[in-house]
Amino acid sequence: MASQDVLREEPSRGSFINDPKIRGIFFQLLVVVLLVAGVWWIAHNVIDNLTRLRIASGFGFLKGRAGFDISESAIAYSSDSTYGRAILVGLLNTVIVAIVGIITATIIGFVIGIGRLSKNWLIRKICTVYVEVFRNIPPLLVIFFWYSGVLAVLPAPRDSINLPFGSFLNQRGFYFPRAVWGDGSWLIFLALLVGIAMAWFVARKARQRQIATGQQFPVFWTSAALIVGLPLLAYALSGFPLSFDYPKQSTFNLTGGFQVRPEFLSLYLALSCYTAAFIAEIVRAGIRGVSAGQTEAAGALGLRSGSILRLVVVPQAMRIVIPPLTSQYLNLTKNSSLAIAIGYPDLTATAGTVLNQTGQAVEGVVIMMVIYLAISLLTSLVMNWFNAKMALVER
Repeated sequence: MASQDVLREEPSRGSFINDPKIRGIFFQLLVVVLLVAGVWWIAHNVIDNLTRLRIASGFGFLKGRAGFDISESAIAYSSDSTYGRAILVGLLNTVIVAIVGIITATIIGFVIGIGRLSKNWLIRKICTVYVEVFRNIPPLLVIFFWYSGVLAVLPAPRDSINLPFGSFLNQRGFYFPRAVWGDGSWLIFLALLVGIAMAWFVARKARQRQIATGQQFPVFWTSAALIVGLPLLAYALSGFPLSFDYPKQSTFNLTGGFQVRPEFLSLYLALSCYTAAFIAEIVRAGIRGVSAGQTEAAGALGLRSGSILRLVVVPQAMRIVIPPLTSQYLNLTKNSSLAIAIGYPDLTATAGTVLNQTGQAVEGVVIMMVIYLAISLLTSLVMNWFNAKMALVER
C-alpha cells in the first residue's frame, strides 16, 4: 500500500512544470520581461547618442521657423511659418490624396470587378487585362509611368489642350475654373446640407415602406431633386453670389483659375489605378460568393439583371467585400508616402525635410508613425462601423 501511495504521488512532483496553464503564464511573463528589457536597451542607447551628439530632445522645435517653401498647400503657408505648420500642410496633402484616391479607386474597382463577370467577351477580357497589368506592377513604377510617361509628354502651356468648361491640360498640370463665393454664399452650403439630410430621411422612410407594404418610391429622383434643387433655389434667392475665375492662356503660362499640379495628378492617378485592380478582384470574389440561387430567385420574381445586381447581389456581396476592402484603403493611404519620389509634399516629404533641418530624427519619426497610425485606426474604425451596419441581423 505504501509503495502504491508513493507511485501516486510521484507525478505531482512535476505538476508545476507540466501544467499547461502555469507554463503558459511563465512564458508570457518571460516575453514581457524580454520586451521591456529590449525597449529599455534601445531607449538607453538613443539617449546616450543624443547626449554625445549634443542634440536636445523634445518637441519644442515645432515652434521654430521652417525656412523652406512648399509647392502645394491647402492652408496658408510661407517660409516664415513654423515647422509644426509645415508638418500640418504635409498631413493635409496626404489626407486629400488619400480621400480622392479611395473614392476613385472604389468606383473604378467596382466597375472593373463587375465587368470581369460580364457576359460580353470583349468587356470581360479588357477588365482582365487591366487587373493583370496593374496588379503585377510595383506602385512606384506606376507613379513614374503617369509622371514621366504621360504627364511629362503633354504639350507646353502655350499649346495647352483645351477641355470643356474652360479647362486646360498641359505639362504643368490641369487648370479649371475656380469658384469665387460672394456674400450670402453660406445659404447655398446650408441648403446642400439640408438637401442631403432630407434625402437620407426620404431613403430611410421609403425603405421602411417597401418592407412593410412592398411598394417602391422613386428615391433616386427625389434625392437628386433635393440635393440639387435646394442649393439652386438658395443660389437664386441669395442673389446669385457665385462666379467663376476662368484660366486664361498667355504666352508662356496660364493665369487665373485653379491649378492641379502634375505631382498630385500622377500620384492620384497611380494610386487610384493600382488599388482599383485589387478592389476589382475583391468585388469579383464577393459577387462569386453570393449563392446562384439568389440570382435565380430574383429573376423568377421578374426583376431585370440590373435590378438583381443592385438590389440582391451587391448588398449580399458587400458582407464579403468590406473586410478586405478596408485593407486596400489602408494600403492606398500608406502608399501615398511614395510621393516623395516625384516631389509631392506629403507628410513623409515635409516631415523628412523638417527632420533634416533640425536633426530631431527620433521626434520626426515618432510624429510620422503616430500620424499614420491615427489615420489607419480612424479608417479601420469607420469601415468596421460600416461592416457592422451591413452584417446580417438574425431575428
